[in-house]
Amino acid sequence: MVNSFRRLIKILPTLITAFILAVAVWVLAVTSNDPTRQDVFPQPVEIELIGQDPGLVLVGDEIGTVQVTLSAPQSVWLELTNQQDVLRAVVDLSGLEPGTHILPVDLQVNARPVRVISYTPQTVEIKLETLLSNDYMVDLQIRGEPAIGYQAGFPTLDARTVTVVGPQSQAERVKKVRAVLDISGAQQSITRTITLQAVDAGEVPVDGLTIIPGVVTVTQPITQRFGYRSVVVNVVVTGQVAGGYRLTNISVFPPAVTVFSADPEIVNTLPGYVETLPLDLTGAKDDIDIFLNLNLPEGVSVVGDQTSVLVRVGIAAIESSLPFSNMPVEVVGLAAGFDAQVSPELVTVIISGPLPLLDALTPASLRVTVDVTGLPEGIHVLYPIVELAVSDLVIQSILPETVEVVIARGGTATPRP
Repeated sequence: MVNSFRRLIKILPTLITAFILAVAVWVLAVTSNDPTRQDVFPQPVEIELIGQDPGLVLVGDEIGTVQVTLSAPQSVWLELTNQQDVLRAVVDLSGLEPGTHILPVDLQVNARPVRVISYTPQTVEIKLETLLSNDYMVDLQIRGEPAIGYQAGFPTLDARTVTVVGPQSQAERVKKVRAVLDISGAQQSITRTITLQAVDAGEVPVDGLTIIPGVVTVTQPITQRFGYRSVVVNVVVTGQVAGGYRLTNISVFPPAVTVFSADPEIVNTLPGYVETLPLDLTGAKDDIDIFLNLNLPEGVSVVGDQTSVLVRVGIAAIESSLPFSNMPVEVVGLAAGFDAQVSPELVTVIISGPLPLLDALTPASLRVTVDVTGLPEGIHVLYPIVELAVSDLVIQSILPETVEVVIARGGTATPRP
């Protein structure tokens, strides 16, 4: 028994060496197939806050993220980057009072085997304040004035009282919650949803607060004053435009005016419109821009400095088309010593455009040609070209649209049937 124990003691170093070598070989085999990689985790880890007292609120800058350097086998790196919530950075706020605190960041790794080499920051500064909640009446501020001849009534709001919630340092600055409504130039009642603002004593907005509700709907009645009335403007037109022309449009600026009379009955009996002085269009051929005075009843005046309206009249020529038959086709560009025969020799040209221009058009104003410059002897099918001496007209079509041209040496060209 003693001899056996002595033999065991004697070979123990050999056994330990063999074991270490076996472990080393195993580690080498494992690492060669799945090597260890040390690197910065590709996504910054958002810092989570836990244990916060509901009566406190976090103020100041955002907490931010943590940059982590890890060491892990390559296969584990794939798991780390492909799964969510593998890494968590937690800051515990349990039991904290209002004030500024420097707290540690607890980094949690939900994967094995992973070794955290480093991470930054390891601590964060947290500022906590008491959460205040106060109620305020909405201060509605009306800016501007309605249009002349109109008046603003008493506005209504769908919420008169709101609650302001936020950090104590900000909430204590609030003096009122305002809503601003601009009624400048309004001629009818306004219903508008307005975003509320919490402001201090100097009317400066206070940030970092929550207003409940954050908007209010305001209805502002706008009515016409007694003795005033809005009426449309009707343009009175006499005469006819020139022959071959048509009236395309008549517009007036402004299209409506506000009138006033010391006797409201006169204004109330108006038919809903006032007329301009007559505009004579006899023989007109072009567009017209003209200021016309209004033909107002006795005792009625236009509100403001306006004494006339701008009238714009659109006049355009009537479009039509006109055929010119038996127009001869001329050959141009024929080389010396050659003859050319055109078939057919006469074509019909249809021209469209303003009727007055068509009425003045004569066959002498047109020329139909075919260009044979550089063409060899033989038979050619060509497109005639129409030269028109009058602009603003369009060549609608040529019938036929192609002609046959036979080019031959002098005296030998014979037209094909």
